[in-house]
Amino acid sequence: MNVQFKKGVLELCVLVMLAKKDRYGFELAESISRRIDIAEGSLYPLLRRLKEQDYLSTYHVESTEGPSRKYYSMTEKGRTYMEELLEEWKQFSGAINRLIEGEMTNG
Repeated sequence: MNVQFKKGVLELCVLVMLAKKDRYGFELAESISRRIDIAEGSLYPLLRRLKEQDYLSTYHVESTEGPSRKYYSMTEKGRTYMEELLEEWKQFSGAINRLIEGEMTNG
C-alpha cells in the first residue's frame, strides 16, 4: 500500500482503536499491522504528538513479562478530535469513491 495513504490514516486508526480501550504502544502497532503494513517506528512519534496535543494521556502498568508498559488513553479532547476526523474521512473517502466509480463507468 502507498506510504502516503498509510501515513494519512494512521492517526485515525490509532484514535479509533483507543476509543474502545486503553492500549500500550506495541499492542497498537501489532493490531494495526495485522490490517495495514506499518513501520513500528512511525507509530511512536505519532503517539508522542497526540499526547503533546492533549488528545491522549499515558500511565504505566507493571508487567510480568518485563519492564512496565506505557498505556495510552484517549482524553475527551481526543474523542472530539477523533469524531471530527471520522466525519472528514467519511466525506473524503465518499468523494474519492464517487470519483473513481464515475470515471470507471464513464471511461
